[in-house]
Amino acid sequence: MAGAEAAHSLHRDFVRVTHPDRVIDTESGATKAELVEFYASVSALMLPHLRARPVALLRAPDGIGGSLFFQKHAEAAELPGVALLDRKLDPGHAPLLAIPARQGLLSAAQMNTIELHTWNATARAIDRPDRIMFDLDPGSGVGWPGVRDAARLLHAFLDELGLTNFVKTSGGKGLHVVVPLRPKYHWDVVKAFSHAVVLHVAHLIPDRFVAKSGPKNRVGRIFIDYLRNAFGATTACAWSARARPGLGVSVPVAWEELAALTGASHWTVRNIAPRIAIGNAPWAAYNGARQGLAAAMRALRFDPTSEATWQHA
Repeated sequence: MAGAEAAHSLHRDFVRVTHPDRVIDTESGATKAELVEFYASVSALMLPHLRARPVALLRAPDGIGGSLFFQKHAEAAELPGVALLDRKLDPGHAPLLAIPARQGLLSAAQMNTIELHTWNATARAIDRPDRIMFDLDPGSGVGWPGVRDAARLLHAFLDELGLTNFVKTSGGKGLHVVVPLRPKYHWDVVKAFSHAVVLHVAHLIPDRFVAKSGPKNRVGRIFIDYLRNAFGATTACAWSARARPGLGVSVPVAWEELAALTGASHWTVRNIAPRIAIGNAPWAAYNGARQGLAAAMRALRFDPTSEATWQHA
């Protein structure tokens, strides 16, 4: 859709797109209007993943080749439709942000937001995560087949622990493996448990995985990033575009689909249209899969009542 046409269509959503023809990604040639139109097209799919969660906006006023900055807080509702949460949720800071409806998503895009990242907890229970996020971060020398196989290995191990898990493309280089939880444990415990999983997997398969972050540590291997499970940490939301050349999109997939994917940015802002019909169907069982951790903790010999097991995670 041409910039002027896209901008006109978005007036129906009460969003005026300024500078619609400005190119935000020189690799694909995608314009600001195309990005806003993309978010309009996936809004119904993305809102269930955003709803009730604090959100961080990665904004790129000059496109992805310019300076980028995260916005996690705001003093006033500067973006129409973007809600301000209670200050008590993150003491000592301006209010956290949330996007409860389509208007907020589109106004964020109009204000040069490319990526939207969410917390692992909802505003209703900010101190108790309702999911664990494992971000498979490949080091240099690891190609897509290695990332795909590593995700399958992690999937199998989580299955052995009795933990139902789901996968989505990151839109970048890796994959995100997500374990839905009943919100019972505090952040420190959940983070430490996720660290215990990563340590165990790295010990079992050291030629594939590493438990330490940093480029030097993961050459030829994959770091399973468990640090996403700390208070205030965020991960790119499902259906978010990514501020990388080509504007890849993070998309929920079924485990069986991995074999057919060409990479973590298999879908982009420009080729996403056919996937919209499938939508969130691969994750249809997600909400019904919220689960406890007690059995998995016993299997890993992880004691959530012992501070010594998690205080340094």
